[in-house]
Amino acid sequence: MNNLPANTGWLWIKQGFAYFRQQPMEFSTLFLAYLFFMLVLGFIPFAGQVLAFILMPLFTLSFMQGCRGIDQSLRVSPRLLVAGFQSPQAGRLLMLGVLYLIAASIALGVSTLIDDGVFFDIISGQMELNASNVEDTNMAAAMLFAMLLYLPALMAFWFAGPLIAWQNMSVFKAVFYSFFASCKSFRIFLYYGLCWFMLAGIIPTVVSVIIASITGNQTMIVMIMMPLSMILTIILYCSFYPSYKSIFGQADSAGNNGESSTIS
Repeated sequence: MNNLPANTGWLWIKQGFAYFRQQPMEFSTLFLAYLFFMLVLGFIPFAGQVLAFILMPLFTLSFMQGCRGIDQSLRVSPRLLVAGFQSPQAGRLLMLGVLYLIAASIALGVSTLIDDGVFFDIISGQMELNASNVEDTNMAAAMLFAMLLYLPALMAFWFAGPLIAWQNMSVFKAVFYSFFASCKSFRIFLYYGLCWFMLAGIIPTVVSVIIASITGNQTMIVMIMMPLSMILTIILYCSFYPSYKSIFGQADSAGNNGESSTIS
């Protein structure tokens, strides 16, 4: 693990954008394929939400594989979305997804003690998010508490997927290494999170206000904000790979136990 300055968090975002810029249409197609999978899962009552969590390591790894493929002069393909299922480590990645689900369930479950389950009901789709449902509730506190409770799990899962897929680690060894690598790089991740708060939180809000003040057209706001949100999300996924590479080193075909065939 490398010792890096805090502003490396911003470099991860810049490098994520650089990967996207090299193959924007290919990454956009991959992302739309991912959205389609999520939409299909959404039609399955309850089980669809469970599967979305369990399959998350496989889906997010596909964007990291795409970035690694660019380093190897390969094209990003929608087939990457299912490449993880063909991996020898697919079972371990699914087990990691089960841990995702357990950690999220614990965080959401404990949050019900604060707001009587309002946040949980909204997340699970049992209640519609509107002013009347959240008025006079402690949902904001429940959200914050759930995020803080989930944070250690997020640190444990951040690098676990690629460590399993590319370094052939067991699930618990990968979670262990990911957690302590994240702890060691805490200042970097804090900087990274603040930068994303600016990019994905404040800037879209400012853009929306400017468009609204100039045009007053809600349709125009949606037409501009939807592709902007999609691009920012893709860049977020692409920035995962630079974070892994800067801490654990280059993920090349020689050290991934035959995984290179799934990149293209």
